[in-house]
Amino acid sequence: MLDDTGPMTGFPPAADRQVTLANWQQPEFLRWGFQHLCELLPTHRIAAPPLPRELEKHQAPLGDPPVIWPDGTAGTAEEVFAATYTDALLVLRNGRIADERYCGTMTDSTRHLLMSVSKSLVGCVAGILVDRGQLDPAAPVTEYVPDVADSGYRGATVRNVLDMRTGVAFREAYAAADSEVRAMERSVGWAPMEPDDPIGGYAYLRGIGSAGPHGGEFTYRSCDTDMLGWVCERAAGVRMADLISTLIWQPMGAEFDAEVVCDALGTAVHDGGVCATLRDLGRFGQLLLDDGTVDGQPVVPAQWLAETFAPGADVRAAFADTENEPMLPGGWYRNQFWFYRNASGPVLLCLGIHGQLVYVDRASGTVVVKMSSWPTAQDATFLAATLRACGAIAASG
Repeated sequence: MLDDTGPMTGFPPAADRQVTLANWQQPEFLRWGFQHLCELLPTHRIAAPPLPRELEKHQAPLGDPPVIWPDGTAGTAEEVFAATYTDALLVLRNGRIADERYCGTMTDSTRHLLMSVSKSLVGCVAGILVDRGQLDPAAPVTEYVPDVADSGYRGATVRNVLDMRTGVAFREAYAAADSEVRAMERSVGWAPMEPDDPIGGYAYLRGIGSAGPHGGEFTYRSCDTDMLGWVCERAAGVRMADLISTLIWQPMGAEFDAEVVCDALGTAVHDGGVCATLRDLGRFGQLLLDDGTVDGQPVVPAQWLAETFAPGADVRAAFADTENEPMLPGGWYRNQFWFYRNASGPVLLCLGIHGQLVYVDRASGTVVVKMSSWPTAQDATFLAATLRACGAIAASG
């Protein structure tokens, strides 16, 4: 007999098991929502190539290295992953699968919401367009999108939005119902709209205000990625789903189509709307580890990634005095990627709320992908423990 006690079970599901726009981000429905968002919201297809690039298996066992939790409690990597609501986990060593697991209803073909890991895909699209001469990082965003000339983005450059150093008025405060990030969620259709909400993500950007000058310290703002995505679409004359497909997804040899959620007007949610499978996200991580190449063929410009891994002192300084420094010591934010330093060098991170992670340690040849459904959007203990577990795995190789 089928289990009829979980979310969206039964024919039809009982009222208390129905997942809707109003409740899909609540803890009891989050896991289902992250694995079925394409059933709730419209999407654009990110097409995979006819034949995927296969990932070989690593022969040596992964092991379970010790990990110290932030409160000093001794544990192991396995215990961290079990305690942090893991939906799926992949470890690649030198391009080969060392560990692959799925929890609950998650399978190898399930498209899981990536949340802000999506930002790193958009950042790579921008890097490719820059390399092709279609996008100038020094240009004002209004050169590509004059629609925002009367908004807080007036005077901001493409580089400012790439590095989230704009001065627009936007609070990334997930716990505050009146925050700008929650208002933007309503505009893009992720939550029921209120009467005065702009319809669509780009309408929201046109009305965004100013909080200060551009080019200052790093402040994490999802709206900057949406602005970047709009700029990329205008520069290329192609919508984001097709840009990701032709520039990244197909060249890297993805196994499955991905999807990107779009708003009521068909605009992609650039800042967090991509849904993809575990192994395909691992392929993206491996691409980043391998200097932007796949089987020796360039996909993401190596020079773009080299500068992302080793930016100028100004980028580091813009991060150093922020609230992110204690979590990511010695870190920076560049081209829609997070970084911190471990004993062997810089570690690249793609991070999304509720525990989405791509961890790339070039020194050890390790990529870790973790898809999760944390009950809360942000959890400093879970993130710190997860980074320690990933670091322990990388060091054990």
